[in-house]
Amino acid sequence: MKILVIGAGAWGTALAVSASLKTVSGQAAHEVSLWARNPTLVEVLQSTRQNQRYLPGITLAPDMHVLGGSDASLEAALVGQDLIVIATPIAGVRSVFLRLQQAHVRVPVAWLSKGFEAPLAGTAALPSVGLLVHEIREQVAPDLRTGVLSGPSFAREVAAGQPTALVAASEHADVRDALVDAFHSDTLRVYASDDIIGVEVGGAVKNVLAIATGFCDGLKLGLNARAALITRGLAEMSRLGVALGAHIETFTGLSGLGDLVLTATGDLSRNRQVGLLLAQGQTLAQAVASLGHVAEGAYCARTVVQRAKALGIEMPISEAVVALLDGQVTPVQAVASLMERNATVEQG
Repeated sequence: MKILVIGAGAWGTALAVSASLKTVSGQAAHEVSLWARNPTLVEVLQSTRQNQRYLPGITLAPDMHVLGGSDASLEAALVGQDLIVIATPIAGVRSVFLRLQQAHVRVPVAWLSKGFEAPLAGTAALPSVGLLVHEIREQVAPDLRTGVLSGPSFAREVAAGQPTALVAASEHADVRDALVDAFHSDTLRVYASDDIIGVEVGGAVKNVLAIATGFCDGLKLGLNARAALITRGLAEMSRLGVALGAHIETFTGLSGLGDLVLTATGDLSRNRQVGLLLAQGQTLAQAVASLGHVAEGAYCARTVVQRAKALGIEMPISEAVVALLDGQVTPVQAVASLMERNATVEQG
């Protein structure tokens, strides 16, 4: 299979590395190309065979192609591919979809991006809301056959061949099959699902909840508090997902509970790190700058809350994170606001 990964950040690079190392009967199973827009990054990847900025210490396979350096090069890279994977931050997904639609791409397309897009300018008659990736695709690239690959995974561990399990979700069986064929291996297990909404909501909301868990741990509130945040956070995630049309059982699986636990507790989590830095008194701008990478939870937290409010869904933990990110409350005040809520019956 010929696979093109668009976006050479940590996760895009890691998945390209994983696919390029997959073998069948001792032979490479795929021909993998990694495309990046930045010409300097392309030159470094080609010359050093390492992505020092996003995934230092991981060497690219000798036969992996590194392409890009200009927007025009993307159209050429699309030709002859069997599977296209979008690995950009969610802010870049819309423009990539537009270009794939204009190029009349007919092969399966998947994305790794997690989150809600920031709302676009709307009108009184048609107010804008932040969209999940499949909703962006419906707007700008209706002809594409698409799906999402998600689940509990740190890029470094996938690139290093450590055991990982992901979910390939799509309404199209051929897209799910293509993702399983491309990435399922001895070290990377890929499960198929038709609940694309549930998988996307899990991937988006867990980043916001990881920020909450990070500042909880940064304040040294204890393991009891962490467990409460994760559990009640899962309830928030599930409520929003079901309201958007997801299956409730998806949230007890890899892309729900699994991804939430990993991102909320793992030290490699950028969103968790944002929470830890906020607890130390840093501003959001300082925290994000110190990471040097995108933390999608900081980008989409407001949109998650806005979408929930539009649906009449309560998400108190997510709301506390937004207030904290906006500088309206301190970490201590954010925690106090949650603990002071009226007692109620536990439910989803």
